[in-house]
Amino acid sequence: MKSKKSTNFYMRIIHRYLGFFLIGIMIVYALSGTVLIFRNTDAFKVEKQNEKKLQPGLEIAELGKMLRIRDIKIEKTENNILYFNNGTYNNSTGVANYTSKELPFVLDKMTHLHKATTDNPLYWLNIFFGLSLLFFAVSSFWMFLPKTKTFKKGMYFTLGGVVLTLILIFI
Repeated sequence: MKSKKSTNFYMRIIHRYLGFFLIGIMIVYALSGTVLIFRNTDAFKVEKQNEKKLQPGLEIAELGKMLRIRDIKIEKTENNILYFNNGTYNNSTGVANYTSKELPFVLDKMTHLHKATTDNPLYWLNIFFGLSLLFFAVSSFWMFLPKTKTFKKGMYFTLGGVVLTLILIFI
């Protein structure tokens, strides 16, 4: 006679193997999420020297757009060369030499994966990962039987976590 498996049994099995399957992407999201916290600083960034050939005679606003430098300001002009905060632009030849700070290649790729939007085909991975995290959160309630001491203590921790989350959202 076949015995019917409980919902707890299946939740634990799916929770376990989905967790093993997603461990790599969880590490990537944990690291890239931490790096993204510092995106307004120069933490983790390395300096890179750039030389770009642009059109000669660009206005300062156009130059900033072309070089992707926000709030670009000309510090001085000498012999048709414009000096700005991180470099120079030759107004007659159109050559710009400047320094930028960028994340190393691997960290840059990880953060772009983390920030993928519908413009990027990887956004399906983000949706799948988000739904998987939701499943992990919900399926954890099936890890222990409701009558056990561990489950009851877990409910207090759940309540504390929900209250803390609500406080953080609304302050």
